[in-house]
Amino acid sequence: MNIIVCIKQVPETTEVRINPETNTLIREGVKSIINPFDMYAIEEGVRLKEKFGGKVTVISMGPPQADAALREAISLGADEGILVCDRAFAGSDTWATSYILSGAIKKIGVFDLVICGKQASDGDTAQVGPGISAHLNIPQVTYVKKIEEVRDNLMRVERMMEEGFEIIETPMPALLTVVKEINEPRLPSLRGMMKAKAAKITLWTQKELNLDPQQIGLCGSPTQVVKIFTPPQRVGGQMLTGEISEITAKLVELLKSEIV
Repeated sequence: MNIIVCIKQVPETTEVRINPETNTLIREGVKSIINPFDMYAIEEGVRLKEKFGGKVTVISMGPPQADAALREAISLGADEGILVCDRAFAGSDTWATSYILSGAIKKIGVFDLVICGKQASDGDTAQVGPGISAHLNIPQVTYVKKIEEVRDNLMRVERMMEEGFEIIETPMPALLTVVKEINEPRLPSLRGMMKAKAAKITLWTQKELNLDPQQIGLCGSPTQVVKIFTPPQRVGGQMLTGEISEITAKLVELLKSEIV
């Protein structure tokens, strides 16, 4: 089974700082990690390889330092890492990003399954996985919590819902986005870390992928960030104390004064 896992390197913090001039994340001085949901995608890909044989290829689109994320994925059991990196890709929204990643997947050639984490912690859109499936014209199943069976180019999975789950059977090749309930990611082994250190990471730029320039970067992004800002901290206010009846009466009076 040939499995492709798409991962993203994200800041290891929830306190994201924004450059007010470029409206982009300030990454300097902030440690980067593999997007947490992508760790489950890597683990599931490795488990499928261990069960059915084959190969796990990990792809990441990002700056040169995303090389570290790919090496970590190899230390966890992936076989190959591909970094998609070019200044021409800068500013890509989720649609342009999914187009670029689908171009890289097409260049790889034959595959059986693409696995993504359900969403990235820095964007939380959950759009790139479904976008890749649209560009590749393959079926997708999102929020997968369990792969039940793989047979005769068919896969049956459990898809998590707000209440319970649903069973879906899909032909392969297909794309899955997975949730944290699907497995428990392993720790890298010493052998895996040595393999990752010696691994040769493949670099693909716009030259290698030869994508439509009108569909990448800012030019190919239907959505663009006009402005990002941190809401000003609220000041003032007061704390109401006393019995519930007293607090209610005070609150009503305050609301009346605001209305008037």
